[in-house]
Amino acid sequence: MGKIRGAVVIDTERCKGCNLCVVACPAGVLGLTTKEVNHKGYPFSYAAHEENCIGCASCGIVCPDGCITVYRKKED
Repeated sequence: MGKIRGAVVIDTERCKGCNLCVVACPAGVLGLTTKEVNHKGYPFSYAAHEENCIGCASCGIVCPDGCITVYRKKED
């Protein structure tokens, strides 16, 4: 039986930096930028530890702007 891994894709230009996805992630994958902003002037979420993603999609569910897509893949 293989292990499920996830891959997080964030549309940083749509992200408004609400931090909900960072709090919702049980694996501590996401972080919020502190020195960069998007074209709207907001700090944005990014995959700080993408190798830890378990593909649960909690971050995508809580995102109010639909900026996050989570892909699941099976590893042998």
